[in-house]
Amino acid sequence: MSPAAIIAPSILSADFADLGNECSTKIKQGADWLHIDVMDGHFVPNITLGAPIVTSIRDHVERPSVKHGKGTFDCHMMVAEPKRWVKNFQEAGCDLFCFHYEAAINSTAAETPDGDSDLNTNPKEMIRYIHELGMLAGIAIKPETKVDVLWDILGSKNEKEVPDMVLVMTVKPGFGGQSFMPEPLTKVEELRKRYPDLNIEVDGGLGPGTIDQAAVAGANVIVAGSAVFGKPDPAAVITLLRDAVEKQRGKL
Repeated sequence: MSPAAIIAPSILSADFADLGNECSTKIKQGADWLHIDVMDGHFVPNITLGAPIVTSIRDHVERPSVKHGKGTFDCHMMVAEPKRWVKNFQEAGCDLFCFHYEAAINSTAAETPDGDSDLNTNPKEMIRYIHELGMLAGIAIKPETKVDVLWDILGSKNEKEVPDMVLVMTVKPGFGGQSFMPEPLTKVEELRKRYPDLNIEVDGGLGPGTIDQAAVAGANVIVAGSAVFGKPDPAAVITLLRDAVEKQRGKL
């Protein structure tokens, strides 16, 4: 049986004028995690929010009492130099730091926003560093990135280098509200087949009309933005998403 369903509404679709309340309310309405999209205008052509916003909303949502628990801040780092921001977001209240594979294979090992380093980082080193700072580590791949790039990372004999979650993007990273792309679900299927206990997250265009496809493929961590925020009954949508995943768990 695959891991339990985790519903992570994306705050990118929230009312930023009332963000703290929006976040705490979604947890009360049944959400497990909050998905926080961080974009730097370099890795993706958009800019969203930084560590100070995470610090602000942390005051409104109780920290999880266990790993992967309710209230987890799942920070999706769509940034060109992910290692520069690990400490900042750890201090801000991030629980799960999810960086992009595509960024980690081509970025500096500098550990601060204004730091410098002659060395480059890599996915395994990034995961180890995140774990050393006491956070969970996630690794994300774009729709066009082949899942094969993850096998060496997931198969590492050093457990500190193994991610706690893999995020498969079902839209191109950078903007909310895009249409769901079903093609990346073949990567979810292969991941689930090889790693039955892995938390596999899907992000992009998820909602009542697409959740069944993701659940059948084996995804258990569901990011939903506009499908949850601003809807008449967000709790009902969260329940629907959870039920779809739970229905498939015993079949995988």
